[in-house]
Amino acid sequence: MPGVSQTGPNLLPVVSIAIVLTFTNACFTPMCAVLLLHTFVRYTTLHYTAVVMTDTTQDTHSNSKRKALKPDRWLKPLVLLLGLIPAIWLVGRGLTGDLGANPIETITRYLGDWALRFLLIALAVTPVRILSGWAVIGRLRRMLGLYAFFYVTLHLMSYIGLDQYFFWPGIFQDVIKRIYITLGVGAVLMLVPLATTSTDAMVKRLGGRRWRRLHILVYPAGVLGVIHFFMMIKADFTEPTIYAVVLALLFAVRLYKKWA
Repeated sequence: MPGVSQTGPNLLPVVSIAIVLTFTNACFTPMCAVLLLHTFVRYTTLHYTAVVMTDTTQDTHSNSKRKALKPDRWLKPLVLLLGLIPAIWLVGRGLTGDLGANPIETITRYLGDWALRFLLIALAVTPVRILSGWAVIGRLRRMLGLYAFFYVTLHLMSYIGLDQYFFWPGIFQDVIKRIYITLGVGAVLMLVPLATTSTDAMVKRLGGRRWRRLHILVYPAGVLGVIHFFMMIKADFTEPTIYAVVLALLFAVRLYKKWA
């Protein structure tokens, strides 16, 4: 009869650190989020193993095979749930009346912050895969990119519906006169074709080469998003500066890989 044994450490500290560092404004960086996820998956893969004992009639010695539990089966559902936490958190703040003196501004900026964060996380996937050799993380890039589009759409709708009350003449004037809004709208328009062509069917329809060329738009969209953030605020440029540095590092890794 085959026997199966499992041993493993307590994962609560790792999960707690990942959630706290990733989903708080003070400590957040996109690279930190991806690296924490990488550490968590490697941690579980290395420590949770199944030992299968097989007896054969031709050999008196038993053979043992260690099979690492594959993380890709539960990794996507985990990231799917984590990606909803900012939205759930915002709803909770709204229900408890914790949106500050200007709730509309709080909602709009909060959604914009997370749109930019998810965009940078999606951009960080390939550099982390290159540096770590962790191929599984590449499967998360599409989901993370769609989360960026999800939050940027909510950010845009919050501005149009809550801030401007669908007053289109005023919205058009803002887009023309306020450069940071012009750049933000430009970033959104760049993300629209990326989201609409994110399915496997569209990849086959466009062809791999044309699809990759189209999705290069994610890089200028990231640049416009960071500039939009810089121009929007009036004081304390710490957070947009961090995002700008992270974006520059991600570009550097990609360029090094391409030309090295």
